[in-house]
Amino acid sequence: MMPVWAAIADLLIAIGLVALWYFCFLRYNRGQAEQVLQWICAATSGRARVVYVRWISPSLFCLKLQFASRYFRDARLRVQLFPREMPLSWLLSRFNGQHETVTFEADLDCPPAFNLEVRNYCWNGPYDRKSLPEMEGVTLLRTGAVVLTTRREWQQDLTNMMGGLLASRDCHFESVCFHRQSPHFSATLLLDYLDVQHNCPAELFEALRELATGASAAMF
Repeated sequence: MMPVWAAIADLLIAIGLVALWYFCFLRYNRGQAEQVLQWICAATSGRARVVYVRWISPSLFCLKLQFASRYFRDARLRVQLFPREMPLSWLLSRFNGQHETVTFEADLDCPPAFNLEVRNYCWNGPYDRKSLPEMEGVTLLRTGAVVLTTRREWQQDLTNMMGGLLASRDCHFESVCFHRQSPHFSATLLLDYLDVQHNCPAELFEALRELATGASAAMF
């Protein structure tokens, strides 16, 4: 039978290891947040300023943005990092295929008169070359967007809106949503695509502005 002092020592060692893990990866997430903040400052240069940064949890923080123009109202960015500070939560997030994301949310001067949610799905994973069919003589066709709607009639405004969404694929949005209620507009992309070297900062907020402009112009 294990002595009491040995059990207490093992317990203290386990607590110490968990605490060391927590504070090390908490510091790592803070470093990641500083890099994201630098990227956002570069992306919003001349367009907006960061009003404040607020941590909601050790792996989730929010930035309040104030744009020079009043087109975006109550704009904010939510950055979701991996919950590295908790070993079990981190393992579960990786096992479930979760990603680090950035979500832009804002109200518009002219709220959209519709609810629209667009999801961007892509095949991203390992594959077996042996299981792929022979590609000789195969013609590949690029299809348009698949739309599920409750409207009985298709309107041209919706076509223009979908065209703008498809044109924004270079920014790799995971989802784009429009709502009658606040927040009127939101867009989510993977944190991995926030790379200044690929000129995404200059393109991202321009794409957000174009999408929001299209939503305000489409009154259906």
